[in-house]
Amino acid sequence: MWDPPAAEVASQVNSWVDRVTSGLIKEILPPGSVDHTTRLVLGNALYFKGAWTEKFDASKTKDGEFRLLDGKSVLAPFMSTSKKQYLSSYDSLKVLKLPYQKGRDLRQFSMYILLPEAQDGLWSLAAKLNSEPEFLEKRIPTRQVTVGKFKLPKFKISFGFEASDLLKILGLQLPFSSKADLTGMVGSPERHNLFVSSLFHKSFVQVDEEGTEAAAASAAVVSFRSAPVTVDFVADHPFLFLIREDMTGVVLFIGHVVNPLL
Repeated sequence: MWDPPAAEVASQVNSWVDRVTSGLIKEILPPGSVDHTTRLVLGNALYFKGAWTEKFDASKTKDGEFRLLDGKSVLAPFMSTSKKQYLSSYDSLKVLKLPYQKGRDLRQFSMYILLPEAQDGLWSLAAKLNSEPEFLEKRIPTRQVTVGKFKLPKFKISFGFEASDLLKILGLQLPFSSKADLTGMVGSPERHNLFVSSLFHKSFVQVDEEGTEAAAASAAVVSFRSAPVTVDFVADHPFLFLIREDMTGVVLFIGHVVNPLL
């Protein structure tokens, strides 16, 4: 049986990822990641493009100061609106829900912005979100409120890394060891001798006045604070965001913005 050159295999996988993510992710397998010992590449990709139910007026987008974690600041474009928003407010956190227009099915996707009150509150907020399964569910805004000052930066994020070491730390050891059992996935005679050597992941998210474009690919009791007449939402310091399907609660993308210009 003819085995195609490693570089050709990597090129084919990268071309596939480029195509199914509409060009947002052009390469998932870096040079040298496929060699003569490679027997199988398992790939998956996710592409999401959503338009806001209420789009932002681009003429109202103005540059403003975004404060960084190190105390410095950068000048970034901020979207603004005076329309009512799905917004919940707590002692140390504000949660903004931005619904996307529905497609042809019943699914409803939304972006959530989790803005800590403290400028340096990002990491403690991330820890709570990670350790408390119902943290977000208990804080999802259910009604629209009148907003006072509203500022949300446009941002574009691209991130990639080799994930095997992280997964091992999290306890997923077996697929990367000689005891791996991939027989349910592979039908070749060599299936008993296979294990996962590397797992590459990349993601891309862009948010602007129109909505969100995002892609990802891989190979291998709360007290509510009464809201005032108007609620300010000024995301001028690091925050968390996620894209969620609201009927099932499935989170498609999650990330943080520490600098909207990077």
